[in-house]
Amino acid sequence: MASTRLSKGLLTNRVQRPVPLREGVYEALLELITRRQLPPGQHLVENELADRLGVSRQPVREALQRLSNEGWVDLRPGYGAFVHQPTESEAEQLLAVRALLETESARLAARNAAGEGVERLRELWREGVAGLEVGDTDAMVDANADLHRCITELSGNSVLAELAGQVARRVRWYHALVVRQRGKDAWDEHAEIIDAIAAGREDEAARLMREHTDTTRRTYHEQAASESAPAE
Repeated sequence: MASTRLSKGLLTNRVQRPVPLREGVYEALLELITRRQLPPGQHLVENELADRLGVSRQPVREALQRLSNEGWVDLRPGYGAFVHQPTESEAEQLLAVRALLETESARLAARNAAGEGVERLRELWREGVAGLEVGDTDAMVDANADLHRCITELSGNSVLAELAGQVARRVRWYHALVVRQRGKDAWDEHAEIIDAIAAGREDEAARLMREHTDTTRRTYHEQAASESAPAE
């Protein structure tokens, strides 16, 4: 049976105070899960996590319960806690909702965005391209999340932005699997979306965003299928 011990250096950032301890532990674990540093199926051993984070087991236990309630962790009686492995159906539902929200966000951003907001999009685009050039996956994932969040904020619809924000962290988990495969194509698509928003072309911005999110969704399913396929 494969060892369940976490690799050395996996949890390198000890929880900082004065952030409330249970919240800090929750955020630290969720960050590691969404970045896939704790991969799907990983056995989460309380005392190992507590040791790496520099805390007692109690806040780790509380964080794991909260993560279980939110669907990030599976608690299996008699076996322990494991990072959740999303099903194809779960992935499809989430990414389909993301496409709907962000397509409308792009349309409204093209209607409402001013020069300062467009320049912020271009700054985030440059950050993502810089990450791409040096192969920094985390930088690309972060810049992608920030760029899409900025578009929803520029929509001017606070309800839409709130709803999009609720799915954003889960989307980052899926995007972490495909960021290298999407590579330069994704950032070229971002540039086209930004240009359409800057020019106020609402229908074009919506169409480009729909195509962009659909491509990411298909790439995720293809990558997930290849990872689950048995070795020849």
